[in-house]
Amino acid sequence: MNEEIIIAGFGGQGVLSMGKIMAYSGIMEDKEVSWMPSYGPEMRGGTANVTVILSDDRISSPYLKLYDTAIILNQQSMDKFEQTVKPGGVLIYDPNGITHHPTRTDIKIFSIEGNKIATDMGNKKIFNMVVLGAFLKVKPIVELDNVVKGLKKSLPDRYHHLLPLNKDAIMKGMDSVRPYDVKEEVC
Repeated sequence: MNEEIIIAGFGGQGVLSMGKIMAYSGIMEDKEVSWMPSYGPEMRGGTANVTVILSDDRISSPYLKLYDTAIILNQQSMDKFEQTVKPGGVLIYDPNGITHHPTRTDIKIFSIEGNKIATDMGNKKIFNMVVLGAFLKVKPIVELDNVVKGLKKSLPDRYHHLLPLNKDAIMKGMDSVRPYDVKEEVC
C-alpha cells in the first residue's frame, strides 16, 4: 500500500491538523509516513496545504507532483491541484465556496458538505473531521480507532472533552460523502 495525498484549503480550516491525524494514524499501524506542510505567511485565511504519504515501504521523497488523492476545500486549491490527481485517482471536495467544480472524467470525484454538516452539528471547528470521515469512507487506508487515537494525540489535553464530538463528525462525514458525476453536472 502506498497512498500519496494532498489536502488543501484556507488556513484555519484544519488542513494541517487533518494531515497530522492521518500521519499519526499511519504510525500507529506501523506504516512509513511523511507529513509535509506548506502555508503562506498569512496563516488563518491564507492558503495552506499538506502532503501526506502513507506506505508499507520506505518513502524515498516527501516531494510530489502527482497525487493518488486530493482533498480540496477552496477554489484556489481546486484551481491549483485538480490537475495533479493521477488518472484513476480520487478528488474529494467541499462545494461550499467552489465556483468552478471539478471537470475531469478520468478520476473519481466525491463531494462532502463538510461546512454545512459541521454547522448543523453546532461546531464549525469539526469541519475537518467531517471531511476526514468522507476520505476514510472512500479510502479506508487507516483504522477508525487509530484515527481517534491520532486525534487525541494531536489535541491538547484541555480539548479532550471534544473527542466524542469529533468522532461523531468523522462518522457523519462517512455517512454523507457522495459521488460527484461531472457529466450530470455539465449537462
